[in-house]
Amino acid sequence: MQPWPRFIAFRIVRLALVLIAVALVAFALAKMSPVDPINAYLGPDIAKVGPEQRALIAAEWGLDQPVGVQFTKWLGNLLAGDLGWSVTYNAPVAEVIGTRFRTSLVLMGLAWIFSGLFGFALGIAAGAWQGGWADRLIRVYAYVLASTPTFWIAILLLMVFSVSLGWTPVCCAGPVGVLPEDVTLVERIRHLILPLAALSILGIAQIALHTRAKMIEIMRSDYVLYAQAQGASRLDIALRHGARNAALPAITVLFASLGELFGGSVLAEQVFAYPGLGRATIEAGIRGDVPLLLAITLFTTLFVSTGNTIADALYRLVDPRMADPDAVQGAAP
Repeated sequence: MQPWPRFIAFRIVRLALVLIAVALVAFALAKMSPVDPINAYLGPDIAKVGPEQRALIAAEWGLDQPVGVQFTKWLGNLLAGDLGWSVTYNAPVAEVIGTRFRTSLVLMGLAWIFSGLFGFALGIAAGAWQGGWADRLIRVYAYVLASTPTFWIAILLLMVFSVSLGWTPVCCAGPVGVLPEDVTLVERIRHLILPLAALSILGIAQIALHTRAKMIEIMRSDYVLYAQAQGASRLDIALRHGARNAALPAITVLFASLGELFGGSVLAEQVFAYPGLGRATIEAGIRGDVPLLLAITLFTTLFVSTGNTIADALYRLVDPRMADPDAVQGAAP
């Protein structure tokens, strides 16, 4: 089999195995959770519901059956395209995920783009002028923020710009009490600024550190020394040689960071009450909404695995030896 078809087939098989393993682990953890789905569903009315009514609810949800039967039934419905019903939002799980992911996609997509652009630019500047004042400032920024929790950055931004200065809204994706279809573009942007800043600030730090390391390696290469001997300026070398050679590795790291981006969005959306998929994950966990929680877990696994696959494919394009290691071994003396 040729390298690329073999790579794609291997990735598909591995993704299927990963999804099966995640489904097993997620279902087992949901069953071991101390949160009782029926109690969470009833909420304050739990004292008004008798044992007979609880038994009817358990039978309706299939909770009165053995765990193995529950898992088999859930897996069969999943393969048939039925993700179940969300008791938290009183809607089909597929509809909830679709609506919430579209909201999160704007936030995560813009944060992903800004992280790549600004992180790459800062990494190029720091690596090209290693040891200079710009490099020192960028390193301090990157090292401090790369180890800072997302929720702390989000709370700090909320306290400064929303509470103290009053420049931005406190929460949500639009004004409270206004229907989503009536929210204007300007209002959406105002509510998006702080969650976007919280996610982008951390993403920029990671991309900048990786790009800086790659840029330092490039600036020490022989062809850069030759360009310097020809009279090329450091800025010209950084733009003509460094940026081009460091771009694709930075892009691969950017795709591989999708998992961290989603994890950060869960915390940022919770702090800003942003109605995305991350906040739906928290709500599903608190309310014991097992169908929604399991579906989000599998969807996230698929989302992150796709990003990692794209990153690996880009690495193979950068270094053809990764695409066909047998050919490299055959060519070796």
